[in-house]
Amino acid sequence: MNTRFIPFLLLTLTLVSTGCMVGPKYVKPTAPMAPEYKEQPPSSYKESNGWKGAQPGDQTLKGNWWEIFGDPRLDSLEDELTVSNEDLKVAEARLRESREQIKFNQSYLAPTISTSPSVTNERVSAHEPYFPPSEANNGTGNYTLPIDLNYEVDLWGRVRRTISASREEAQATAADLETARLSLHAELAIDYFELRSADEQKQLLDDTVKAYTDALQLTQNRFEGGAAPKSDVAQAQTQLDEAKVEDTDVTVARAQFEHAIAVLIGKPPAQFSLPPSQKVKLQLPVIPVGVPSTLLERRPDIAADERRMAEANDQIGIARAAYFPTLTIGAEGGFEGTTVTNWLNWPSRLWAVGPELSQTLFDAGRRRATSEAARANYDGTVATYREMTLNAFQEVEDNLAALRILEREAEQQHQATASAQESLQLFTNRYQGGVDNYLQVITAQTIALADERNDIDIQRRRMDSSVLLVKALGGGWNTSQLPQHP
Repeated sequence: MNTRFIPFLLLTLTLVSTGCMVGPKYVKPTAPMAPEYKEQPPSSYKESNGWKGAQPGDQTLKGNWWEIFGDPRLDSLEDELTVSNEDLKVAEARLRESREQIKFNQSYLAPTISTSPSVTNERVSAHEPYFPPSEANNGTGNYTLPIDLNYEVDLWGRVRRTISASREEAQATAADLETARLSLHAELAIDYFELRSADEQKQLLDDTVKAYTDALQLTQNRFEGGAAPKSDVAQAQTQLDEAKVEDTDVTVARAQFEHAIAVLIGKPPAQFSLPPSQKVKLQLPVIPVGVPSTLLERRPDIAADERRMAEANDQIGIARAAYFPTLTIGAEGGFEGTTVTNWLNWPSRLWAVGPELSQTLFDAGRRRATSEAARANYDGTVATYREMTLNAFQEVEDNLAALRILEREAEQQHQATASAQESLQLFTNRYQGGVDNYLQVITAQTIALADERNDIDIQRRRMDSSVLLVKALGGGWNTSQLPQHP
């Protein structure tokens, strides 16, 4: 190329450096906010008879939030999920894809240079009309080695806004990955606690079957001794059979939760087994809740929606840039000859360079429609962001209320269970003494078993609510962990 092309390059760099960006500047919209949560945490969360929000430091949730439950087996399963879960691999692949999209859009800041060497031999028809006839020939050869340069000057920020939008989408995708990770870890924790609750139910029913077997033997002995009618034996047998049915039925749910856990950690159910725990004792943790304003920083799904608002704002600028002219710098150089011998000779050189300005004069409202659609999309993302914030507050409030109410319900159920056990013992003693019939023993047995099973179920619900509260609070994540893409 000729050195006269240098002024065009200098002009291009000047235009790029002084080019403006049309469209609105992004300002993070406000979200519905409350100074504190309506629902107060359970009494176990309170300090000096008055609950206060968690302060920064050791009280905050960490990345491996499931460790607050103090269950090593759960910890190992969660670690396996982090490495092997297929849904996480999908989300991670989408993040890598979005990062490459940034590089793709950044490439438009540099000129596109291409070449298309060609060798052409042509023979024309002898009967082709020529005016004058003396110009007739029998063909030509053409050897071409061109180098083309094309560059769009980003006068109005269209390219820069496209890059910015791709960065924001990549950040939103990174937040989507964290949302998926949080949801899957929470799902695993809930399935694990459901399984352990089924183990407790199974242990209780095993003990119940044993107790009912002893009761059947008692009535059988009394019948054979003439102290009880045959109906007592039939009732005791029925009670035992029904307990066996419940004992068998609880294993169905346990098997399903075990299968669900296997899939979550990336294994076929046939290759995974979680033995029953001999001493199941689910421990309820104390979860640092914080204040409502921190929720906007700790929820990855809210962060993803906020990043997509910024991306939608960039799309308005991109649509706005279409109203302004486009300046393109084009250049071509290379060699062209008629034979191989003169192809690369200096006289065979060629070049052309110059700017091109293009402007759409009439498009029947196409640009206006695109611009209005971009604004409507932005308004939609703002509404989605605010709705997501409201839902996040609801989830926290729901689970705070559940934990508070279930704590009281657990205390009441403990009392009811103790009373049922005492009642069963009294009726059993009275039956053995011949004072009451066996129907009252069966009634007391049924009530006691139902209360004990409800005791276990309430504890399961409290564990599930604890996991859901952690999920609602964003786990140990924070917006400071969003990647800063180049």
